[in-house]
Amino acid sequence: MPTPHEEAEAELTAYGLALPETDLAPGWTDTRYLRVRGKGFAVFGDKGEASNALTLTVKLPISYEMIQDLPFVRQGSPWYRQNKWAIAHFGPDDDILAELDTLKGWLRQSYVAMAPKRLGRLLTESGA
Repeated sequence: MPTPHEEAEAELTAYGLALPETDLAPGWTDTRYLRVRGKGFAVFGDKGEASNALTLTVKLPISYEMIQDLPFVRQGSPWYRQNKWAIAHFGPDDDILAELDTLKGWLRQSYVAMAPKRLGRLLTESGA
């Protein structure tokens, strides 16, 4: 039986793969990349992460500053902060399923930031 964190990753992955021209690829060590035309827009996992935890890294050019006080947001390196990549980490006691809508919104924002303009406009114009 999957953990809530595994369920959340599966649902978020399916959501990301439903966006135009996306795929899933292995990342470094224990990570998985959601990509749009070969450019990563979300990274799932972290080195040695247990099945009852999940780390998600996304680019948030619009809401990066607004989310910094959320309890599940971790500070990244200066490069992550400068380029507005946010790291969300959910441990065993965190209710990740309660945050799925928020995380889907973050995936969408990151997709639009990393996708070619034509693909990003498809989402912003359709409101999908």
